[in-house]
Amino acid sequence: MNSYRKYFLKVIKIYYPDCTAQLIASLEAHYNIISKDTYFAATSSNPIDKRLDFCAYFLALIKVLDEKGESFEKIRKVSLEIVLDYVKPKNKLSAWAKRLPLKLIQMPFSTFLLNIFNDKVSKKGHENGFLAHIITDKNATYGLGYGIDIIECGICKLYQKHNFQKYASILCEVDEITSRLAGLKLIRTSTIALGAQKCDFRFVKEAN
Repeated sequence: MNSYRKYFLKVIKIYYPDCTAQLIASLEAHYNIISKDTYFAATSSNPIDKRLDFCAYFLALIKVLDEKGESFEKIRKVSLEIVLDYVKPKNKLSAWAKRLPLKLIQMPFSTFLLNIFNDKVSKKGHENGFLAHIITDKNATYGLGYGIDIIECGICKLYQKHNFQKYASILCEVDEITSRLAGLKLIRTSTIALGAQKCDFRFVKEAN
């Protein structure tokens, strides 16, 4: 069982104590269908694709709650509560690990590492996956020397295929949460989920 499933179960138990087993069974049934579209993620040469399995499970939850007749805002609330519980540091070591990328990109050899990463993410591992560019120009990244442009979003492709694209923007909010945990403030002017040509991720270091 993937480690994230327990966080879905925990929150579903809180919101739907009288029908938890039924909802989980329906969630798993939806996931078994959706995951056929993300099977490639586990072995994809593009590391960003790795998150698609979680996103498939997330979409399965959204489908279950939509079938239950829940509003967009209720689905958003339940979904973000799960994500917040899932990504928050569980101890001091995990909190330190989440801030490690910020420390690395501030080191002298960071451009070399980011160029290697760019080589991987700027090539599609699969037609239904991600395509991105890493930005290292300090003038274009608020002096940090690190930013990302998502040119093709695997999440949006998945949600669009299943006619649930209106919910893809919920996962965009997750980026703000994970950025804060990394010690960064996310500055983003556009997202593919809301109709833009790209998602521009720019960051500034949060004050301690």
